[in-house]
Amino acid sequence: MSRPPLVVLGIDPGSVATGYGVVAMHGSALVHVESGVLRTETRKPMGERLDQIFQGLSLVIARAEPREAAIETLYHSRNVVSALKLGQARGVALLASARGGLAVHEYAPSEVKKAVVGHGGAEKAQVQQMVAALLGLRFEGRFDTTDALALAICHLNTAAFRRRQAIAEAASAPPRRTR
Repeated sequence: MSRPPLVVLGIDPGSVATGYGVVAMHGSALVHVESGVLRTETRKPMGERLDQIFQGLSLVIARAEPREAAIETLYHSRNVVSALKLGQARGVALLASARGGLAVHEYAPSEVKKAVVGHGGAEKAQVQQMVAALLGLRFEGRFDTTDALALAICHLNTAAFRRRQAIAEAASAPPRRTR
């Protein structure tokens, strides 16, 4: 009896452009389900822009039916206003994921780069190339979509490793005594 594929939504939050990518793992194969960018209108008030992000992610969750979400952790920014806007978009992404019933996992940018490229200091272009190679896709230009797909791939690889580790630990554990 085979286990159903794990489907993960990767989210690269931003107040202007929020990238999303849904990837499934069938056995050991990564399969692209869907991806894109939710763009907001910068002339609109922030509350309306955050609502656009929430509604867009909610539609993706309803359509793709992921079980888990992977979101980048906050990083340090010198621009306080930009960091605040990113934090708001990230909060909306967390809310949409929670409302959609998804288990949420957070990863630092260096963890994602290391999981996808093998080097925590990789450039965005390197991440984009590796995501394209792993999923058999072509990308040009902005990195919002490939960053989101990289988050999903990072989580799928991490989850698969943890499952294998748990199986190995269970197999090597001494038998339980019964009375």
